[in-house]
Amino acid sequence: MYFEKKSDILKIAKRTGCAIFVLPDDEDVVFKKALVLSPEEKSVITIEQVRDVLVRLNMRQVEDQFVIIRPADALGDEAANAMLKNLEEPGEKVHFVLITSAPSALLPTILSRAEIYFLKTTPNIDTGVTCDEKIKTLAKKLMTSTSADLLGVVEEICKKKDGVRSFALDVLAAAIEMLYKSYFITNKTVFVSKLPKFLAAYESISKNGHVKLQLIANLI
Repeated sequence: MYFEKKSDILKIAKRTGCAIFVLPDDEDVVFKKALVLSPEEKSVITIEQVRDVLVRLNMRQVEDQFVIIRPADALGDEAANAMLKNLEEPGEKVHFVLITSAPSALLPTILSRAEIYFLKTTPNIDTGVTCDEKIKTLAKKLMTSTSADLLGVVEEICKKKDGVRSFALDVLAAAIEMLYKSYFITNKTVFVSKLPKFLAAYESISKNGHVKLQLIANLI
């Protein structure tokens, strides 16, 4: 989805529990009385920072409370995972606002819990996906596979003897990135309509679900 101007961010945030806004890094966004999560050291938002904010959110909110996370792609994996439950169920007056210039750098588990909004003046997203060519090829096969040939693609992914779970997650992450980018460049809903299945497969496998079964069950 798109928004016209920066002032729309507050309006959109007020009606959502969690939203991702794609903005250039040098664009200023001002929120009054917001909790802000941004890197303090090593360019990473730490799990300690996240826990501190979550403790403060446990207090009863009598008015809208905004949590600004910028850049959202600076969330370390531990920090991001610590936030998942809150992003999914933020509370009646809590609004998470994730701002980034690189949405594809966010974990798929984060992307699955939020609406994503692009500023109309944001330059077109680079269609290139940075990953191993084999992963990219398998991701494309997953995106275009029919029910009849899905099993063959899944078998190809599961041939990897060592680290099959990590490999499958890399393939799914590449496919998710391609689907997002393809949708926002072409505006064709066929791409976004596939996202829930891929996000569900990624989340199930990341929680130690059986790789082959979860790929088939979610993507068929």
